[in-house]
Amino acid sequence: MRLTGAQMIIKALEEEAVETVFGYPGGTVIPLYDALYDSKIRHVLMRHEQAVGHAADGYARVRGKPGVCFVTSGPGATNIVTPLASAYMDSIPVVVIAGQVATKVMGTDAFQEADIFGCSMSMVKHSFLVKSASEIPKAVRGAFYIATTGRPGPVLIVLPVDVQNEEGEFVYPPKLEFPGYHPERNEDLTMWGDAVEAINKAERPLLLLGGGVIHSRASAAFSSFIDEFRMPVATTLMGKGAYPEGNFLSLGMAGMHGRPAANRAILEADLVIGVGTRFSDRTTGRATCFAPNAKIIHIDVDPAEINKNIRASHFLIGDAGKIISGLHREIKARDRSAWLKRMEKFKQEEVCDDDSSYITPRALLMSLRKMVEPQQIVSTEVGQNQMWAALHWQVKFPGTFLSSGGLGTMGYGLPAAIGAAFALLDRPALCISGDGSFLMNVQELETCVRYNLPLKLIVINNSSLGMVRQWQELFWGERYSATNEAPSRSLVEIARGFGVKGYRIERSHEISSTLQMALNQDGPTLVECIVPTKEKVFPMVPPGGGMDEMILEA
Repeated sequence: MRLTGAQMIIKALEEEAVETVFGYPGGTVIPLYDALYDSKIRHVLMRHEQAVGHAADGYARVRGKPGVCFVTSGPGATNIVTPLASAYMDSIPVVVIAGQVATKVMGTDAFQEADIFGCSMSMVKHSFLVKSASEIPKAVRGAFYIATTGRPGPVLIVLPVDVQNEEGEFVYPPKLEFPGYHPERNEDLTMWGDAVEAINKAERPLLLLGGGVIHSRASAAFSSFIDEFRMPVATTLMGKGAYPEGNFLSLGMAGMHGRPAANRAILEADLVIGVGTRFSDRTTGRATCFAPNAKIIHIDVDPAEINKNIRASHFLIGDAGKIISGLHREIKARDRSAWLKRMEKFKQEEVCDDDSSYITPRALLMSLRKMVEPQQIVSTEVGQNQMWAALHWQVKFPGTFLSSGGLGTMGYGLPAAIGAAFALLDRPALCISGDGSFLMNVQELETCVRYNLPLKLIVINNSSLGMVRQWQELFWGERYSATNEAPSRSLVEIARGFGVKGYRIERSHEISSTLQMALNQDGPTLVECIVPTKEKVFPMVPPGGGMDEMILEA
């Protein structure tokens, strides 16, 4: 089959069963968009390339398959760098196809030329710089293979415009091998016997589940293991939903803004089994104070994570689902009722009262949670809104909580929710935002209206850049530099200017009725929730501090 390079890209995407691509056209991808014109692949036009990448990320998390996006060269390509870095940090399979100037002028500072291949190298799992049409089938096949095998991640294909116009024979390879890339060979179970013995001997074991459990589709296997052996469970931010929150054995999220029960359990455990987590600083606090009384068993698919941040007593490298299923067959049940009673005491101490005339984020989110189905997909922005959601939004199913964890990207939540909305096939998507993050990609409200997406945006407006302001209040002598400049207009006015229905909640008694009204609307809807500027996220482990220094209130 003889095709142009652009036609090969589209044909290859069809071979990969791609249904949706997110993009923004430009000069160097006109041939690609011309080829797309004749395809049944749905193209979603976003209003900024950063939003293009985050939408593909959200789509990937919900559908469990790579999100795909198109951008042009130069500024189009550099605008995709942040989404690449965010997807890389969170291990999300995204395939980005970026245009480039013609091969003969590459390196001459041609119009809209930027070395996206070079500048993104540390933010992708792999990159392909395609220099002839004959390389395209292998590049696309390879991109999908690499993005989805081993530890998932983003892959970049750089496509010069002249290569898109070049003709050649299209033969799509059924299977590829890349020298040096053999994720199936990374398995290392040499410490299996020691790990089994440590688990069987532990009197106060704790599971810490990260995003890798969700990526490996291993949540059901872990739930079976946890329920049989009755071990308490904490999660990282990326691991929310790996085990149903609200269950007796669930302690919630651990870390800087983790639940007190989860952090106290880590301090008292004699064994912590970390699965699919990189033990980031936001999870562990000061590393020397993390789980001081515990042996650490680290289970991960990526050998590079072992002993990187926390020294493991034992490690097992491989697929999380296979490993936990194997352990399930060898672990012995034992009575740990005293440890579980201790966990229940910790959780009872967390109960707090929301009897207030003003809106508290906890009351808002818990009220909203009761109004939607357990499988509801929710994305968050980054900042206080993200941590309030992590603390108070109980996640019952894996893959239903979307958040930029590793990079912490403000502006992620709205486009990610758009991606989720397309992945959900007309089921509603929710986005929880702060006023600062909301304005980062506010132009995507137009995308919501144009496609009439069933997207509900809950904006917690405290008229400040709340997380930075909180640090300034607690640790910088209340010197509020550049954080107290509130948006100049009501966010409801801004939303309505785009054609989005808008509601405003100012008092606690308005929460239930207004949220219900917004949820019952067709199409995109925004609810602006006015929260006091001084409202803070607690608990909080001070930056650089240990979990034993957790602050519970100001």
